[in-house]
Formats: sequence, structure tokens, C-alpha cells
Amino acid sequence: MSSSLSVYLLDVAATRALIGSRDDQLLEVIRTRFGDDLARDDDYHSHAIEQCAPTAYEALHAVVHGGPFSENPDHAFQYGYAYDRLCSLTGEFLPNDRFTPHKGDWLSVVDQGLKALGITAVSVEAFSHGDPPAPLPYAFTPGCGEWTPDHIAQALEQFEATKRAVDESQEAPPLEPEVVEAVMQCLDWMRRAAARSGFGVIGFRS
Repeated sequence: MSSSLSVYLLDVAATRALIGSRDDQLLEVIRTRFGDDLARDDDYHSHAIEQCAPTAYEALHAVVHGGPFSENPDHAFQYGYAYDRLCSLTGEFLPNDRFTPHKGDWLSVVDQGLKALGITAVSVEAFSHGDPPAPLPYAFTPGCGEWTPDHIAQALEQFEATKRAVDESQEAPPLEPEVVEAVMQCLDWMRRAAARSGFGVIGFRS
């Protein structure tokens, strides 16, 4: 079974602040402009909704108002997808063809490639196993994680240090070509974020 990543460039603090913001104007804009998308999601998750899971809009309302959230852990996925929707509406979708689709432990393999280049401040596997921002309930799917501006700055410094060491020794870490391509895509995300004050990366695995 394949998985995919949705990765967004955005102001991490501002995006987190949407949770519990009680911004009813934002909710109305989403319902008006993206009602068809909400309806399609409800149709896809109709079985869970029949079992009392919140609808897509109800989940969005709960996220923006900071609750209340269903106490049933089987319904937590709806709040994760609602947060994903908020990120998609307020952020810039980043190219992720090296990660969508992916199978097995690919994210872990790419993390090993990052570490081979001295980059330990960020992790793509964090998009799969990270916790959503509080007070959103944890859901295995979608996975959610973020790279803050500070972590991105540190990761880019680590990469530059490795480049200098490689230039001096003339010995590059041995990596498979597909891993190199995925690592380069991660670096592209980081450079885009670093070019804008306060911006980072939030990613979702589904």
C-alpha cells in the first residue's frame, strides 16, 4: 500500500494560531468557496460519519474553535484532515514527487541520507509520526509534523558544513541516486522557507 506526503510552505506560528482562533469569517469563506470539496470528503468518509464521526466542516469548526473534539479516537483523523485543509488554504504547496507515492520505510531511508550529509535538525519521517499541534487529538492518519524556521536554519548550516568537509576531503558520502534526489528536494523546501522570515514547512502523510 502506498502513502503520500502533502507539504506546505507557510508561516508556522501564524498557522498554529488558527487553531482556537474562533475565526468564523475564515470558516464561512471555506464553506462558501470549498463546499464541493467538503461534500466530496464527506462522501468519501460517509461510513465513519454514519458512525458519528464529524463531517469535514464540523471538524474544521472544532479545529478553528479549539474544540470540542470527539472522544472517540477513531474519529481523530477528521481533525487531522481539517488541519491539513487549513494549511493547504493558507500555505504554498511544495513539490513532493520524490515522496508521492512512497512505500515501506522510504521516509526513514531519506532520513538516513540526510544524516549521511550531516543533517539531523529535520526529519521527513516526522511528517509521518509527529504529533499535531495541541489541542488537536492524535491520529495515525494523517500523520503530521513540522519544520520550524530555527530547525531549518540549523539544517542548512549542517549541510553547508558537510559541503565544506567534502570539498576538503574530496570524498562524498555514498548515497543511492534516488536518495540524493529526495534529499535535494528536502533542501529545496528548506531554502524556500529560509528565504522568507518566519516561514517553515508543515507536512502530512496519508
